[in-house]
Amino acid sequence: MVNDTTSQAVQFGIFSVSDITEDPTTGKTPSEAEKIRNAVTVATHAEAVGLDVFALGEHHNPPFWSSSPTTTLAYIAAQTERLILSTATTLITTNDPVKIAEDYAMLQHLSGGRVDLTLGRGNTGPVYPWFGQDIRQGLPLAIENYALLHKLWREDVVDWEGKFRTPLQGFTSTPRPLDGIAPFVWHGSIRTPEIAEQAAYYGDGFFANNIFWPKEHYQRLIALYRQRYAHYGHGTPEQAIVGLGGQVFMAAKSQDAVARFRPYFDNAPVYGHGPSLEDFAEMTPLTVGSPQQVIDRYAAMRDTFGDYQRQLFLMDHAGLPLKTVLEQLDILGGEVVPVLRRELAKNRPAEVPDGPTHAARVRAVYGDGPAREARPRANRGDNLAGPSPYQDAAAAPVLAGSAFGAAATRKGA
Repeated sequence: MVNDTTSQAVQFGIFSVSDITEDPTTGKTPSEAEKIRNAVTVATHAEAVGLDVFALGEHHNPPFWSSSPTTTLAYIAAQTERLILSTATTLITTNDPVKIAEDYAMLQHLSGGRVDLTLGRGNTGPVYPWFGQDIRQGLPLAIENYALLHKLWREDVVDWEGKFRTPLQGFTSTPRPLDGIAPFVWHGSIRTPEIAEQAAYYGDGFFANNIFWPKEHYQRLIALYRQRYAHYGHGTPEQAIVGLGGQVFMAAKSQDAVARFRPYFDNAPVYGHGPSLEDFAEMTPLTVGSPQQVIDRYAAMRDTFGDYQRQLFLMDHAGLPLKTVLEQLDILGGEVVPVLRRELAKNRPAEVPDGPTHAARVRAVYGDGPAREARPRANRGDNLAGPSPYQDAAAAPVLAGSAFGAAATRKGA
């Protein structure tokens, strides 16, 4: 059963990098168990205040706790009804594409389709040898692994030969994607034009996590993605699917917001002991102030990047206590997002797509007809010969191509 989440022109939500950071105002560092429980509380509260998306990062080293996003997101799915569950990011370079295909298709089924994922290379160099890979091959890994993942979700029986994993012969990834529609994929990037090109080639979303660098850098990346999206025939540049990152901290009086947030900013592992809060806020989307200041800043994002589909905020980082994070979500959901929805909907061209949902994508493929319900034949796990292992025989709809950057390294494209 698909949970048909309400269509929104722009989907608003939060993302967590799962850091465990000392609260500089108390000197207390929460335990892993506490932070894991807190993440569930934050996600369910995000739905309660009217947000659309909760996205969770993937890390395999302290001080981060989220080594298994699918486990956490499945638990959250069982306690929510509307929230889209996503990642920020899934490491396409060091995860086996076969396991990604199976894990996220399973999460699709368990959540009623309320799942998509953001693929990325991550920013922790040592993770590569931990998982048997070479960081110098990071970009080729991202390209080849996604070519395989894309194929696994769209073909019932896959033959594959590439550079970075053992070949596949007659392999079927199970379960098949819910309704025959693969989870929607965002390709996340901070700085890499090849990832924008990859997103454009497949007609996927491009998530520009623009929380660290000046807007001019991301304007160039997004413009490249839009132009190449149109080049590959997926639509006009304006119809490309774009997501943006953001960071805010709010109080009724802006000076109170600055005073409360400054110790967390100054001591944060990511940007602490670097630029001042004021300089960082000027250069990036970080907005520390009143709700109206946040509304004004983010309503102007469309002028900078064009109409877009998803806006995520980083809210639970830098040692902020749970009580404060929940208060911030109350302000975001109660005072800020309703106004931003109205502002970003004004004069939005009719041809610009809404934020992607599973239900809308199913309708786009099947219309009012029945969607695929995969029913396997009796099968002993050997698909090298004979008919399709599924009774319906017809494969799920094949969308964009599957050979970007990998035609010379594998067979079965």
